[in-house]
Amino acid sequence: MQEGVVASQIAVDGAALGSFLAYLLLLLAIGVYSSRFSSEGISEFFVGGRRMNRFVVALSAVVSGRSAWLLLGVTGMAYAMGASALWSVSGYTAAELILFLTYAKRLRLFSERHDCITLPDFFAARFGDEDGRLRLTLAVVILTFMVVYVASQFVGGGKAMAAGFGLTQWTGVLVTAAIVLGYTMVGGFLAVSLTDTIQALFMMVGLVILPVIAISAGGGWAPVMAELRAYDPAFVDPYSLAFGAWVGFVGIGLGSPGNPHILVRYMSIGDPDQLRWAAWVGTSWNVVMGAGAVLVGMAGRIYFPDVDQLLGADTENLYPMLAQLHLNPILFGIVVASIFAAIMSTADSQLLVAASALVRDFYQKVVKKDEEIPRRQLVVYSRITVALLVVVALILGWLAETLVFWLVLFAWAGLGAALGPTSILALYWKGLTRAGVFAGLITGTVVTFVWSLTPRLDALVYELIPAFFLGLVATVAVSLMTKPPPEAASLMRAMADEKRPAVD
Repeated sequence: MQEGVVASQIAVDGAALGSFLAYLLLLLAIGVYSSRFSSEGISEFFVGGRRMNRFVVALSAVVSGRSAWLLLGVTGMAYAMGASALWSVSGYTAAELILFLTYAKRLRLFSERHDCITLPDFFAARFGDEDGRLRLTLAVVILTFMVVYVASQFVGGGKAMAAGFGLTQWTGVLVTAAIVLGYTMVGGFLAVSLTDTIQALFMMVGLVILPVIAISAGGGWAPVMAELRAYDPAFVDPYSLAFGAWVGFVGIGLGSPGNPHILVRYMSIGDPDQLRWAAWVGTSWNVVMGAGAVLVGMAGRIYFPDVDQLLGADTENLYPMLAQLHLNPILFGIVVASIFAAIMSTADSQLLVAASALVRDFYQKVVKKDEEIPRRQLVVYSRITVALLVVVALILGWLAETLVFWLVLFAWAGLGAALGPTSILALYWKGLTRAGVFAGLITGTVVTFVWSLTPRLDALVYELIPAFFLGLVATVAVSLMTKPPPEAASLMRAMADEKRPAVD
């Protein structure tokens, strides 16, 4: 992004800035409100004491996975390629509906019965990880990709603030990090979930109002589509995508079952029977937000036919520019807030997961496994860890500030490939072994790195696709050659209410 261009072309309106600041103050107030509850113990800090209601779980589960990629990346993608960008949101929408309806309840039931508050907790209980090696490996994988992910969100926040209010990108990064740090460190999981719910509302408003107004100003649906069709018939054809690109787009959904900041939402719900209700609410949100992002991008082509008309010739600046063109200052402030909502609803969740990997899975369960640590002391350590992780993410963001959306997709792929196949099999196949989990973790992680860093391979298909399936093959193959835990069958029954047997 050319920050000088941004500063000279964006007119900062007092009303827009005021509405945005009011939104930020609301987030900080929620953090303060949640602080007493989150201070009770580590379970309250990381999973809300397993007392979250269905509406909060529904919205926080979907928006924590969307990030800046949806509002800036997908809108920019739709601006560049048109209706075929719809496939980029279809995969995760379908995947998360399936997770809500099937996977989520089993994970929730098992985690309560075995006092699991992190994903490594679940694996340790499922496979009798007495020496802590599996837990430690999982913690390293999660921490590695989560810090990368958080860094990308901070950079996305800086980008949005530069495009929205004319600040330098790095100033925006620091402001984003400070706000997320404030309410996450103080309020823990409750603050994160409540703010995610509010941020889901902001995102929905922005992604519904802006395309409706932009299309109406262009003469309505038919004239806008006719103009886009005249520009390029393929632009309005969702099936104009090459097969390899289609596979990569739809395959984005494979990352959902491996991203702990989504999965921990399922573990936090108070009544697991309400997950089915949450599934349909969350899916409705995913559908509307995804369609809205694509329509914003397509409508933007009418108003900015040449990419050089966008700030810095960057398609990721389309959303705030289109909003400034069509909305009054207060609504424009809300749209900029919706960008931050997408960013912060992901970054805060990932910070908690990364902190839990260090405090719960490394310090409490490995380093101090034979000692009793006071609950409130663990909360203090968790808050300090959140602050330290923010510093690390800022350093990484400074080193790689131009790679924000590559970092998002890379981290999403790494977590999905390493944890996706193993977590699904751990819930549904009693033949899965500890050695098989190790094989899947290592294979998924290594293939993600190698594929993404090899230009010829990276040009073929998104790294998540081969990494996920090779990780799955490695997990199954090694499990078939090794012996599952003797209590596997009884543990599987603990995951579900139904009496159907687990897969042999």
